[in-house]
Amino acid sequence: MTLNPLAFPKGVKLVCELCQKPAFVQCTQCRVTYYCCVDHQRADWLGIHEKICESLIDLRQPAPFMPSEELRQNREDDLVRQRKQMIDLTRTTGQKLLFEGKHEQAVPAAMQSLRFAIEVHGIASIELVPSYLILGEASIGLGRLSQAEEYLAQADWTVLKTPEVSAAIRSRLHRNLGLLHAAKGDFPEALRHLADDIYHASEEYGPDDIRTSGGYFHMANVFFRQGKRDIADSLYRQVTEIWHCHLNLIVEFRTRTPKTPRGVGPGAIEKDDTEEEGLDEAQEAEAIQVLNSIYDMREHQPNRRSVDLVSVCHALGMLYFILHDLKKAKEFGRKAVVASEGEDDDRNLVEFMKICERYHTAFNQQ
Repeated sequence: MTLNPLAFPKGVKLVCELCQKPAFVQCTQCRVTYYCCVDHQRADWLGIHEKICESLIDLRQPAPFMPSEELRQNREDDLVRQRKQMIDLTRTTGQKLLFEGKHEQAVPAAMQSLRFAIEVHGIASIELVPSYLILGEASIGLGRLSQAEEYLAQADWTVLKTPEVSAAIRSRLHRNLGLLHAAKGDFPEALRHLADDIYHASEEYGPDDIRTSGGYFHMANVFFRQGKRDIADSLYRQVTEIWHCHLNLIVEFRTRTPKTPRGVGPGAIEKDDTEEEGLDEAQEAEAIQVLNSIYDMREHQPNRRSVDLVSVCHALGMLYFILHDLKKAKEFGRKAVVASEGEDDDRNLVEFMKICERYHTAFNQQ
């Protein structure tokens, strides 16, 4: 990404993409994005701009002349579709960066998602809340608690005046409020919000869904910080089991034996309409962060149950297998086998190791 200083064109006010102050630097790839300084350009590039630079050209250039109302409407419909795609991309990227602990980089992605959401849905829409929540969580991670309170207050107010809001959004709001109160050291209030998070997430997805497991994980962290290790331990166990079941389904789907043809011709093989329950970028980052945190705790935990270490090692083995990191997959698979020695375990770890070896050979031959 190269830089050019700008003089303000007559009658045109250019503002920074991140702070809305007067801008003097231009992205010379898309030529429709401006910054007040090189530092803000670099921050935006690392956070989100690299992914959306080319897409912004069509979205921000002046509309060409359209000879008919139908063509103008078609273009507007296409722009709305593109903006909705950008909302999904920027939010997923922002959430992924949060799970990776890159809170500063998550801010530009969240701001872009908020900008696109306003363009599509308006300034007061409930559709803006997920962007406020990413900004709030990023601010918590950066220790800017007063700023986080402002973002979450805006999200809370929008939810309160929208009776038909989904349980999924209520869940995310209470999770962020729980994280905020935990960061302030108000553990009882943090646990109350996290309990509400789990309730609403269970209502939307079910109690054993990976999208519900985050509430259990953060609640476990709060109990751990309070020194209530037995309660925290049981919640970490529940989180591990939820992820283990989900990852196991993905591995089984990817390693299943193809159906045997019956006869000849196009209809010889039955069509399989089963869809894989995969992971998006944010869920991959969440799984890496959560399961590695639990593994580190289990590995150094005195008087741990062997089955707890086995379970999280096997889950990590499956996760890295899904991510095509077969070196790490086999590493955690072996750790699970070692930890399970002398224990009655029904997870068929040896078969999992064989799958890793088979796929490792297949990938090397490509």
